[in-house]
Amino acid sequence: MNKTQKITLYDLLDEVEEPRRGNAIKHNLKDIIFIGLLSTICNADDFTGMQIFGETHKELFEQFLELPHGIPSHDTFDDVFSAIDPQQLASCFEQWLSLLYSDLKDARLVAIDGKTIRRSKSQTKKATHVVTAFSSDLKLVLGQLSTDEKSNEITAIPRLLNMFGLKGKTITIDAMGTQTEIAKTIINGGGDYLLTLKENQPNLLNDIRLYLNTEIISQKKASLKEAGLYSSTKEKGHGRIESRECYLCDTIDWLEQKEAWAGLTGAGVIISKREINGQISEQSHYFIYSHKEITAQEIMEIKRSHWSIENSLHWILDITFREDENRARTGNAAINLNILRKQALQLMKRDTTVKGSMKSKRLRCGWDISFALQLLGISIS
Repeated sequence: MNKTQKITLYDLLDEVEEPRRGNAIKHNLKDIIFIGLLSTICNADDFTGMQIFGETHKELFEQFLELPHGIPSHDTFDDVFSAIDPQQLASCFEQWLSLLYSDLKDARLVAIDGKTIRRSKSQTKKATHVVTAFSSDLKLVLGQLSTDEKSNEITAIPRLLNMFGLKGKTITIDAMGTQTEIAKTIINGGGDYLLTLKENQPNLLNDIRLYLNTEIISQKKASLKEAGLYSSTKEKGHGRIESRECYLCDTIDWLEQKEAWAGLTGAGVIISKREINGQISEQSHYFIYSHKEITAQEIMEIKRSHWSIENSLHWILDITFREDENRARTGNAAINLNILRKQALQLMKRDTTVKGSMKSKRLRCGWDISFALQLLGISIS
């Protein structure tokens, strides 16, 4: 076996603390995590799949894993991933990605959003909710934290922001994260924010809605566009027409709450209209931002990039990795499997030798173990 990286992922797994105690430990922690990740890449979706995958390739694994007592059982995989500290596991994989991606520090657009792993709920435990920081431009996970429920995102986001450098980055967050302390954390870290406004900030939303409707939207679009305060798009396809208009207000002297929001420089609205079979629906999305110089067109591009966390991460976790169907519930199992899936997804995205969807690439990994190992920087003879 030749390892193409000076520091291998297997080496970095030493950073994960052994959660088991006593003298009855039969299987090495590094072996368990490695097989768990590789089996996830190769189309295994649960602990039973990990055991079957390991047994299928036992002779191959014996070439470079220790396996003192053979392949662990599905119960062992369950027990170990339930006990591993998720932040240590995530940190290990983040170190590995930093070795693979020299441009990781160049991420400029970071979307933060939460996802509930629905079937992780039990009679005694709430469903695991994972808040993720996702580089919209690089399509990479920069950090993640688990919470008991969606409402705890407010306390999780500041801790998540401290996991990566904020300088030079634009942070986009849905309404749950539109909090004064979160805005302050971003500004103090040298970043900028674009925060959605909904009913959780009723006074701020009402004041901005009233001012935009009476003082901005009533102006001529040509004049606003020339000043960079208006932009529009129109898309047709699949029997529907979607149009969006963005209006900005880059002066906030009129806003009473302006002092409470660190770095606040402006507010705006995107009005979205959708026509399907003659039926028209309209929604208005309000937001605040901290950029000193930015145009309505740039705001629309940033807002659009925010949803890449849904399309390029959450949707794939559910459709390709069947995350919402997984019933892992004990301890840290649900969040640790979520971390494995994200790592598997990013390794498959990094490969450019095979074209196709993530689903087809995952099938390819399952059928060709040498290809899957190459994603981990390992070649076999």
